[in-house]
Amino acid sequence: MTARPGRHGHTNWCGRDHRCGLGEHRSDEIVVHLPGRARAVLVRVRTAAGREHAEVRVRVALAPGEVAARRQLVGLLGDLRQAVTRAAIAARPRPGRAA
Repeated sequence: MTARPGRHGHTNWCGRDHRCGLGEHRSDEIVVHLPGRARAVLVRVRTAAGREHAEVRVRVALAPGEVAARRQLVGLLGDLRQAVTRAAIAARPRPGRAA
């Protein structure tokens, strides 16, 4: 997927509708939905300054018991930390290359 601007500054992945505003360009949502259990939504965003990032929202049904729910939250936080760290490392410019 190339991120080069097209007509009117939109990229080829841009949703080109009401989601683009205030100088931002936003992709269509990519949704993972497990009915009654979880939902994750990913959107690619280019800011007015030209910086690109991923915006992720996650909703997970928690166990009814407090101990089990807390255990889920600890596991979820650990998994999210690992995923975000892995993505951030992959995005880091390599030495000797322009950022």
